[in-house]
Amino acid sequence: MIDREQAWNILCEFTKSEGLRKHALAVETCVVAYAAKLGQDQQAWSVTALLHDFDWEIHPQLPDHPVKGEPILAGRGVDEQTRRAILSHANHSGVARLSPLEKTLYACDELAGFITAISYVKPHRSVFEVDVASVKKKMKDKAFARSVNRQEIIDGAQELGVPLDEHIDFCVKAMQARAEELGLKGSV
Repeated sequence: MIDREQAWNILCEFTKSEGLRKHALAVETCVVAYAAKLGQDQQAWSVTALLHDFDWEIHPQLPDHPVKGEPILAGRGVDEQTRRAILSHANHSGVARLSPLEKTLYACDELAGFITAISYVKPHRSVFEVDVASVKKKMKDKAFARSVNRQEIIDGAQELGVPLDEHIDFCVKAMQARAEELGLKGSV
C-alpha cells in the first residue's frame, strides 16, 4: 500500500493544474473526515481520494477517465481496493459501489467541488460563508457551476445512508477545518 506522500507525488506528476490539485485535497478532506467518523483507515481513504482524478488531464474524456488511469495506478503499486474505489466513483465504469470507501468517495466528489465553487462567489471568497442553505439554493441554480452533477450529490448522500442536509453540513465543516490549505479561508 502506498502512503499519502506517494499518492500526492503521483497526483502532482500527472496533474499540473492547481485547481485540480485543490479539488483532490477538498475531496480528501471530506473523505478522511468520514473515515475518522466511521473508524476506517484514514491513510487508505486519503490515498484513494487524492488519486481519484489523477488522470483527468491526460484522459479528459469519458469513458477514458478513470478507466485508462487504473493500469497506471496498478503499475505504481496502488492496491486493488483503492483502484476499485476510484473506478467506482465514475458511474460509466460499471464498477458497483459496495464498500463504505467507494460510497464515500462518490458522495464527496461532486459535493466538495460544489462547495469550493460556492466559496469562490461569496463576498470574502471563503468556505466559512457556506452553509447548508446556500448549497441547496445553488443546487437549484442550473447556470451556476453547471459541470457539477447535482443528481450525483443527491445520490451520493442516499448511497451513504446520510440525509442530504447532514452530508452537506458534514463536508462544509470538514472543509472549513482545512480552509487555509484548500485556499478557501478567504479575505475576511
